[in-house]
Amino acid sequence: MEEHAMYPKTTRELAEKKAALAPKNIEAWRNFSKTVFEPGALDEKTKQLIAVAIGHVTQCPYCIRAHTPLAMRKGATQEEIMEAIWIAAEMRAGAAYAHATIAMEEIEKFNSRNK
Repeated sequence: MEEHAMYPKTTRELAEKKAALAPKNIEAWRNFSKTVFEPGALDEKTKQLIAVAIGHVTQCPYCIRAHTPLAMRKGATQEEIMEAIWIAAEMRAGAAYAHATIAMEEIEKFNSRNK
């Protein structure tokens, strides 16, 4: 499947160019990323499922493309991946609704000032 033109295809050359612009930062980030995904209190499959879900919440196509096959390599099923995505969707929708409290507060302030 072709990538959408809005999101350029990632290539080794492009990755190397980006890394060369901030070598210390990319080294720190790679070490951090490697450490975060090592097995610990959570197993690697669970961590990858979390990454897939977060990739959907943050709407990062690169994250989704990277972590979906990684989750499957760690033993996640298609059903587990889709369930993780549905959890992400619920959390995003829930957060939008929860933030309505802020809008309600602003409505009240507006109404109080404009009586």
